[in-house]
Amino acid sequence: MSFVPPGGTIGILGGGQLGRMLALAAARLGLKAHIYSPPGEDAPALQVSDAQTLAPFDDRRALAKFARACDVVTLEWENVPVETVAAISVTTPVLPRPATLGVTQDRLDEKRFIDSLGLKTAKFGHVSATEQGRDAFLQFGEDRAVLKTRRLGYDGKGQAVVRSGEEFLEAFKSFHEVPCILESFVEFDFEASVVAVRGVDGTLAAYDPSENIHSNHILRRSVVPARLSPERTKEAKAIARKIADALDYVGVLAVELFVMNSGALLVNEIAPRVHNSGHWTIDGCLISQFENHIRAIAGWPLGDPARHSDAVMENLIGDEASEWRALAARGGALHLYGKREIRAGRKMGHVTWLSAKTASG
Repeated sequence: MSFVPPGGTIGILGGGQLGRMLALAAARLGLKAHIYSPPGEDAPALQVSDAQTLAPFDDRRALAKFARACDVVTLEWENVPVETVAAISVTTPVLPRPATLGVTQDRLDEKRFIDSLGLKTAKFGHVSATEQGRDAFLQFGEDRAVLKTRRLGYDGKGQAVVRSGEEFLEAFKSFHEVPCILESFVEFDFEASVVAVRGVDGTLAAYDPSENIHSNHILRRSVVPARLSPERTKEAKAIARKIADALDYVGVLAVELFVMNSGALLVNEIAPRVHNSGHWTIDGCLISQFENHIRAIAGWPLGDPARHSDAVMENLIGDEASEWRALAARGGALHLYGKREIRAGRKMGHVTWLSAKTASG
């Protein structure tokens, strides 16, 4: 793949807030953004892009025209159909590659992939029938487990904690008995994530891990630095490198971790895209995760991921965004996504608070 020079066009599949922030980062580098988004969506990325294609993800004619208009294509949402990405890649490079999505779009395949690298995860089992799930629950020998659909889950959707065979049956039926994965319930100390970027030449840069606090399965706050020792911080970054290298990944990815009371790190999930827990990098680093993603897929040298400040990033969810005037007056870095409709549980923006830098870990 050749590099994309200033003036080139970055195609972005998806028009949400991540696409918006990618488009803004591309503009800083003198690159144009072309957004591909299904029609009828409230797509904030369209407000800051140079070109737009509004069509379904299975519209082959629109996809072909979009591909020809771009120098390289990326995505802001990991559940873009693999068939869509494969169709575009016939004409134009797509990063991350279709093979990566083939792993990360299926929770069972993802867990098996992580396990194959020798990394620690929760115990897990495949569930495609009622008795199979009950057997897996009993094999764990624990009082709780987590049932998740294998596909299309985010922000807590498609998952349920089950404490008995009866609760398993109820949850499995609520998921319409689609293929699922059953995971042992992990009693962790806290959740953390590491955001890393890998270039076309295999160079990798990792940001300091964040400590993440969730509410109703939605990220509420990310704090940097996390309560990780220097050794565990180094280990978290090494985990990200091992995963990115194994996938031959190009761009930004996030690895979500459970931090146990012992300090041990368990891999929970991989997000093959820029990530909510990395939003602090816009204000806390000279080069944000969004700019580094654009640099990577365009074949540019990666930027330094070092932070110049400690940071606390807070999501603005639902009606919280209506307090924008008060938030703006408090001195934090306010980011609003331009979404027209405020809805409960919807991420409307975020605010980042900075303070003098302390040591990592």
